Amino acid sequence: QVQLVESGGGLVQPGASLRLSCAASGRTPSSNTMGWFRQVPGKEREFVAAINWSGGLKYYADSVKGRFTISRDNAKNTAYLQMSSLKPEDTAIYYCAIRAPGGNPRAPGSYDNWGQGTQVTVSS
Repeated sequence: QVQLVESGGGLVQPGASLRLSCAASGRTPSSNTMGWFRQVPGKEREFVAAINWSGGLKYYADSVKGRFTISRDNAKNTAYLQMSSLKPEDTAIYYCAIRAPGGNPRAPGSYDNWGQGTQVTVSS
């Protein structure tokens, strides 16, 4: 059993920054990849960013490239998403996910376990 708990969401103004955290526990896959996705009501869950075990491979959606940074601390079993220059269109529920290595890190269906999500609202 794997548990993922996201934190760090909130209400911020456009241009502000937020850092999301995702703490993993339980029987996490060896050399796992962790990803962040987001979803707004009525739309499909979309890929935001992913990072492999070593941190040497990072993937970003075009919409967040240059503004968001994914990182991880394997000693703490935690992944982070540093979000800067936030825009109203970044408003969504942000989900953390974890998967075994291999496959497409951008595909939601390739992830085995998900957190409950944390709300990010960007509004003036």
